[in-house]
Amino acid sequence: MTVKARRSGQHHGDLRNALEQAALELVSERGPHGFTLAEACRRAGVSPSAPYKHFADRDALLASLAARAFRVQHALFEAALDSTPDAAAGLAAFAAAYVRFAAQEKALFDIAFGIGVDAKRHPELTEAGTALRDLLMPVALDITHDEAAAFDLIVRVAAAAHGESVFLQQGILGAEPEPLASAEQRAVETARAVISQVRTSAS
Repeated sequence: MTVKARRSGQHHGDLRNALEQAALELVSERGPHGFTLAEACRRAGVSPSAPYKHFADRDALLASLAARAFRVQHALFEAALDSTPDAAAGLAAFAAAYVRFAAQEKALFDIAFGIGVDAKRHPELTEAGTALRDLLMPVALDITHDEAAAFDLIVRVAAAAHGESVFLQQGILGAEPEPLASAEQRAVETARAVISQVRTSAS
């Protein structure tokens, strides 16, 4: 969503959203650490004092965007899990959705995993992360029937998908005809292999 600003510095519309959109554009161009709060203000067309109505500093702005990233992930992962009644297939679909999110929402992905802010100072991050965990745990529990093992399974599947996502972004995977589809498929296959290993160990 594009939000327009008045040249006077008085923002017309949703100031918070305009600052977040400006920060997203800057992250897309320079990475999560490559801009200042003042630059976000200039990009949004507001005065340098405007952000402090919503954000104490640049980290607070980035933390808000990281929470947004987790909410976007939540919607994508929920749709992936709902696409099948089978728990194993659902976790595999989650792995593919993880890679797809990283490719299609690169700035949000970089913010979610690259800002390094203290979650204790930004409880919205903890809340969003907990919501993701609560979404995935029941599915993993259908496979492991043990909370510790279920959490370990989620971490292993997510770690594999995260690795595929980073490799895809950095071009490490080589000149594949359809790199995103290939990365998604590898994430799915790894998820299935991990799930199979967990089930074998539990039997």
